[in-house]
Amino acid sequence: MEIGAAADTLLAILLASLRIAPVLAFAPPFTLLRIPVSIRLIISLSLASFFLPAWAGTLSAATLSSADIIGLSASELLIGLSVAMPLQIVFGAMLFAGRAIDIQAGFALALLADPANSGQMPLIGTLFAYCAGAVFFAVGGPMDLMAIWAGSFVLLPPGATPLIPDPAALLVTVSSAFAIAIGLAGIVLLTLFMIDLTVAATSRTLPQVPVLLLGFQVKTIAVLVTVPLAISLSGAIYLRLIRLALQSPSNLF
Repeated sequence: MEIGAAADTLLAILLASLRIAPVLAFAPPFTLLRIPVSIRLIISLSLASFFLPAWAGTLSAATLSSADIIGLSASELLIGLSVAMPLQIVFGAMLFAGRAIDIQAGFALALLADPANSGQMPLIGTLFAYCAGAVFFAVGGPMDLMAIWAGSFVLLPPGATPLIPDPAALLVTVSSAFAIAIGLAGIVLLTLFMIDLTVAATSRTLPQVPVLLLGFQVKTIAVLVTVPLAISLSGAIYLRLIRLALQSPSNLF
């Protein structure tokens, strides 16, 4: 009897960890840090054990077949991805806004190596993402994630019938995230646009002046001045993006 209870507990913890692991493995700001896979796994199992009393006794390993366990695992991963996806969308929108600044300022080839994901990230977008990560931890984002997981385990305990995510809610999250992120970079993009207009007008009136080369220098100075200004004045925008990422999972089901 004790062996059966231990097996049920182990199965519940492993299934629950599949709901938590996608956020720690694939979602920013956790992917911005070089955290070993073993540490992420230990954290996932520890959190699953912490939330165990919320659904203890709802699973029985003796009555489940291999196909049932595979289906339950897929269901838990789907719920976990539904929590991780809004965070990826929000941070991806900030990277997109930063990439737009890079292209407008002439930094299109300036990409930063991302050792955490073995890829590359845009220059200004990376700065936006790390600032958003700092705000996420400063305003208690991890505790909000804990509340989301706790609520999901009460509403959808492991073994419950999974719900199908609402595509319309996902589209609303995507459109809102990109609209807000463009507002984050708005002052910089507007400044660069005005510089482009000035360079275009100057090139028509003074064709002998190398205004194109001068324009790149002016744009670089403008970016160095306006990006810190945009970040310092965008605390409310960062909060809206983080709130959007943390509130969206409840709208997907």
